Amino acid sequence: MSAVSSRLPVFPWDKLEPYKKTALAHPDGIVDLSVGTPVDPVPALIQEALVAAADSPGYPTVWGTKELRDALTGWCERRLGAVGFAHENVLPVVGSKELVAWLPTQLGLGAGDVVAYPRLAYPTYEVGARLCGATPVVYDDPTSLDPTGLKLLWLNSPSNPTGKVLGKDELTRIVAWAREHGVLVFSDECYLELGWEADPVSVLHPDVCGGSYEGIVAVHSLSKRSNLAGYRAAFVAGDAAVLGELLQIRKHGGMMTAAPVQAATVAALGDDAHVAEQRERYAARRAALRAALEAHGFRIEHSEASLYLWATRDEPCWETVAYLAEKGVLVAPGDFYGEAGERFVRVAFTATDERVEAAVKRLG
Repeated sequence: MSAVSSRLPVFPWDKLEPYKKTALAHPDGIVDLSVGTPVDPVPALIQEALVAAADSPGYPTVWGTKELRDALTGWCERRLGAVGFAHENVLPVVGSKELVAWLPTQLGLGAGDVVAYPRLAYPTYEVGARLCGATPVVYDDPTSLDPTGLKLLWLNSPSNPTGKVLGKDELTRIVAWAREHGVLVFSDECYLELGWEADPVSVLHPDVCGGSYEGIVAVHSLSKRSNLAGYRAAFVAGDAAVLGELLQIRKHGGMMTAAPVQAATVAALGDDAHVAEQRERYAARRAALRAALEAHGFRIEHSEASLYLWATRDEPCWETVAYLAEKGVLVAPGDFYGEAGERFVRVAFTATDERVEAAVKRLG
């Protein structure tokens, strides 16, 4: 039996453990700005919806309840500008990481097929390609790729790790190129509601896709916008033919979002107030950390959206990680996201106000 894990890179976060131990030894404790996991409470109305649906003895459906599909289509039209969305244009998934990792396999890709993603990117895009035996390829501009054998093109705007945002004209150009060459586009838009110095746009906006969803799918998550990382609540939206195929496969695989989580998702997507409140928290933390890092000699690049600051002291990233760990501050090394990040670190602003204040003092 061949080990599938042998196809995969070393799990990156394991490499950070020695530096975490150093940061934990700080007299005032660790300030963990590495993973970027939400720390603020799940909004009360979402918890209440989850509890109300807790008596769910039967199996949920992979496609979700009618109420969930109504919530998904309504949110895509209201928030993303999608036009004429139907239930066939949406599909709930069990967290976006699961979708990213297994999508190439579920699309039937394998040896000889190419999966492309940004040069600086979430590592799971590469993992998904390697799991099915496809060839992972990185790009700076996707339209410069050789379309031969290119079956899946990942976009990520706002970017993890850099926070870079692709403008409407850029997205329109890429979508047109992909359609011309028959390349399926999946756009990871999980940070779309966290724009700071830019207003991120979805590939589902009619100005980008021309009102047609052929060949394009957007990926969205409630982990960041609603503090629901622990709920594993996410969905995909776009090309009905693609989602219909995924639905059939996921039915066979039993890839069902738990019924209480479906109810919680309906509540979360129906309320904008908690999203605005959480944005204010992140905006304050971002401003404090950015000012402290820049005053300490760091340069911040991109970072116009998302939950991260892409920072450098113009030195190898692991030297920066070690330097900050001695101050009790743990950050992610840029080379987790590709060789192009070898002189950067990714600084999440998802710690509590108290821990962010501690980091600011240490940098001061």
